[in-house]
Amino acid sequence: MELIFVDNDEKAALFLKVHTIINKNVPNWIRPLDKDIEQVFDPKKNKAFRQGEAARWILKDDRGNLVGRIAAFVNKKYKNKDDEQPTGGIGFFDCIDDQSAANLLFDTAKEWLKSKGMEAMDGPINFGERDRWWGLLVAGFHEPLYGMNFNPPYYIQLFENYGFQPFFHQKCFSLDVKNPLEDKHYRRHAAIASDPSYRAEHLKKDQVEKYAKDFVSIYNKAWKQHGGGKDMQLPQALALFKSMKPVMDERIVWYVYHNDEPIGCWLNLPELNQYFKYLNGKFNLWAKLKFLLIKTFKRNPKFTGILFGFIPEYQGKGLDSYLIVEGAKVIQVGKLYEEYEMQWIGDFNPKMINVAEGLGGFVNRKLTTYRYLFDRNQPFKRHPILS
Repeated sequence: MELIFVDNDEKAALFLKVHTIINKNVPNWIRPLDKDIEQVFDPKKNKAFRQGEAARWILKDDRGNLVGRIAAFVNKKYKNKDDEQPTGGIGFFDCIDDQSAANLLFDTAKEWLKSKGMEAMDGPINFGERDRWWGLLVAGFHEPLYGMNFNPPYYIQLFENYGFQPFFHQKCFSLDVKNPLEDKHYRRHAAIASDPSYRAEHLKKDQVEKYAKDFVSIYNKAWKQHGGGKDMQLPQALALFKSMKPVMDERIVWYVYHNDEPIGCWLNLPELNQYFKYLNGKFNLWAKLKFLLIKTFKRNPKFTGILFGFIPEYQGKGLDSYLIVEGAKVIQVGKLYEEYEMQWIGDFNPKMINVAEGLGGFVNRKLTTYRYLFDRNQPFKRHPILS
C-alpha cells in the first residue's frame, strides 16, 4: 500500500474522490458539496487555522486504486470538559473494509498528532465547529442531514478494533410535525404568556443583523461551556447568518425576550440535503441555477433543528414550552413541513434530551465521537454529564 501526503491541488482532488469511491454504492448516501470539504482545509476560509493546523493523507493499494483517506488536526481551542490531556482530532476518514488499511491510516494520524504534542485523538470530528462533520454514524443509516457524516456500517468495527472507545454518543431526534404537542406544553405556555414582560418572535430577514447580535448574546451565556469556553464574536455570527440567509425560512427561526433582552432561541433551517442531493457535490454556476429551481419548485418536506436553549438563569422555568408553542402556532399551520429532525444532542446533555423527548421526538439515528488514548495504560473516561 502507498500512503500519500496531500500537499497540492491534484492530491486534494483525490482526497475528495476517495469519499465518492467508497460510498457511491452505499444506500442513502448523499454526496457532500465539494466546496464544503475544501473550505475545511483552506486557511483563508477556516478560522481554526488561526490556532491550529491540519494534515491529510490518501491511501492507494498495490494496484494504485484509491482505498482510503484521513485527516488529522491540532486545535489549541479544542477541549472538552474535564479533559486531562491535550487531545487532537481525526476526521474525513474513509476506508475499504480492510482493518490493516484502516490501521495504517490511524497510525499515521496518531504519529503526526504525537509529533505535535498530543496525547489522545478524538474522531471522527471536524477541524472547526461541532455542527458539521462530527461523529461516526452507528445507527440510522438513512439519508444524512446537510453537514452530517455518513459512512458504511463496517466503519464501527474499523474504529473499535483499532482501540477507539466511545467518548460520547450523539442522539438525533425526529418527529412528525403534525403531531399535537402534549398538554403540559400548553399549560406552561399559558403561565408565561400571561406575563407581558415575555414575548416570542420569529426572525425577519430584513433585520438579520439584529438577530445575529441577539444570538451572540444568548450563545455566549448558554453554550460557551459546551464549546470549550470560547466566546462567539459578532462578526462571526454576522457571517454565519448572512451565509444562511438565502436558505433561511424566517418562520422557523425563533427568539424569546424578557423585558426586551434576548434570553433564548430556537434556530432551524430547511433540510438542505433535500436540495443538494441532486447536485452531485458541485456548486458551480449551473449547479446554483439547478439549486434555485429545485428550491423554488420542489417542496421540501423536512426541516432541521440547529440550536435550542436559554441562558442559565431562565432554564427550568417552562420557557422551552413557551417557545415551542409559539413556534408551533406558525409551523403547524398550513403544513409548511412534514418532518422535523434535531441536530445531534450529546448523551452528556440530559436536559436537552428531555426537551426532545418532551416534544414527542424519537431517536432516529445515532453517531458516536470516539477517543483513543495514546498511553494505553491511562484510565479511559467518558465525557462528563453536564449539570
